[in-house]
Amino acid sequence: MTVPTGFEDIFGPQVPRSGSDEMATYALASAAYRDDEVGKILEANNEWHESKVTPSRKWATIFRPNLGEAFSQAVVARMLGVGRSPVIQSFGIEPQAVVEHCLAANRLRKERDNRLTVVMAVCGLLFLPGLLLWLLVFQIRTLVSKREDKRASALATALLVAVGVVAVIAMIRLPFTGPLAWYVRGAIVAPVVGWLLAKQICERTAKDLRTRWTNLLSGSTVGARVPESVPSSPGDTRAERMRQAFGELRDEQRSNSVFYAGPKGILGMGTRWGHWHLAEELVPVVSDQVQKVGSLSAELAKHLVPPPEINRFQSFDVVSAIERALERLNTSPLTTGGFPKPEIRHWVVTHIPATAKAVTRPAGSTAHQVNLQQLRDICNKQQYNTGERHYLGVQWTLFDGQLVISMLVTVTVLHKTLRIELTGHALGPVNGLFMGKPAAKEKKVAKTVKFWETRTVKLPLVGNDEVVRLASRAPLTWYPPLLNWLGGSLTLPEPFGLRHAWADQPWKNRFMTDDVLRSATPVLRVVHEAVIEFLKGHNVDTTKFDGRTSVLSGSVQDPTPKKDDVYDA
Repeated sequence: MTVPTGFEDIFGPQVPRSGSDEMATYALASAAYRDDEVGKILEANNEWHESKVTPSRKWATIFRPNLGEAFSQAVVARMLGVGRSPVIQSFGIEPQAVVEHCLAANRLRKERDNRLTVVMAVCGLLFLPGLLLWLLVFQIRTLVSKREDKRASALATALLVAVGVVAVIAMIRLPFTGPLAWYVRGAIVAPVVGWLLAKQICERTAKDLRTRWTNLLSGSTVGARVPESVPSSPGDTRAERMRQAFGELRDEQRSNSVFYAGPKGILGMGTRWGHWHLAEELVPVVSDQVQKVGSLSAELAKHLVPPPEINRFQSFDVVSAIERALERLNTSPLTTGGFPKPEIRHWVVTHIPATAKAVTRPAGSTAHQVNLQQLRDICNKQQYNTGERHYLGVQWTLFDGQLVISMLVTVTVLHKTLRIELTGHALGPVNGLFMGKPAAKEKKVAKTVKFWETRTVKLPLVGNDEVVRLASRAPLTWYPPLLNWLGGSLTLPEPFGLRHAWADQPWKNRFMTDDVLRSATPVLRVVHEAVIEFLKGHNVDTTKFDGRTSVLSGSVQDPTPKKDDVYDA
């Protein structure tokens, strides 16, 4: 069901059903359903944004989370948590959809953990000595199996088998009788029975999670059911708080305030790969009448003809002329595909240190939006010294959200020099880690008779150790801080934005590189044409500007992307 704009609060958060950013959105959302080791996410770190994994206590590795559990908990807490710091815009994806899938994954795991908690209470808590003994065996087995020695795995399995044999012998030949003997037998058997029940519960949930993981990366429309975000009654404060949190997230995503973090570039848009500027003196046009009296004395010429003057204008007037020209970028004299319709926006850019861990939106903004009058004042007045700066941006989201191209224009006037600056930013595809579909649980074994041949044997989705891990964690999920203290957690890179935190450079993809480089020349020429046309209308001599634009039109075709933000020349 498609919900009309403005009715989201009634129907609850909705997952986008179509659009140009589905693939990148669903790739990140799929991480919520993954069952890989949590440390695997470190492979997606880039040179500017690094996630960190807090390891579990050495004696409590059985409580460690997997990738999906840690990712979902970290993203939900960061994006919807009370008192959180501002979030960076996620250009090229729909962050609300990713958060909804994290909530849906948490709900599926919570339902599983509730069932596992009941099993643990009946088969574990009532027979606590036996449960602790078996958990100790599995903890020792886990520690032994992680050693680099090739024989460690076999030794760990042998340990489990040996304990099982001893348990059977103990059950048959107990040195005492009566109720205590039956309790001891129950303490040995009940955790094993609970393990069998827990395995069935874990298998069903694992199958559901893996199906959603696969469907997201296959392009299927997978809805994230988040019933807790829809108020069930007028006094449902939890759902109301979540509704407000989603509203805050949508406002931040639409914000026109961005942050320049030095060599990290503009957060959410990527580093600057290209930079071109046009800077010439503003000289009024000399009329024919002035030229005719040029041979006369200066005093006589002053009385005959008034000195030429430029028609007054402000920087924002030039920006508005450029904006009108950029709106026609998707038109062409030929019937070719060409540019799709770009998104053109005014941006307020704030500088922050590269090591900053938090950002602050400009004061006076409403719903994270800097209004037009503030934009105009910043553009006209804050061109030198401290404060925010104004940029006009043209942006394309391509390759199903995997590539975000941003070309930013800034206009400054210092004394008599007009400077038009164009910078190119590119945000590459989501890291390949998020594009991998679940691998089949299987292994190859030798055939019984033809031992020189092999056959493929399907393995259960949830192994023995995984069942113990999930069942052990289940009773503690009601208090996440304790579980995180025991088993560790995922720390997201700050300032956090879902898209740029795990983005790769686009230069490894030939077509993405071509599109980034091709966009610069037409944008630069449209900007120059708009500026020259505007200056002519305001009695400015454009002779030098014309010559300079010809030079820039040639230099912009340099096919080499550079690290302009590094300044390592």
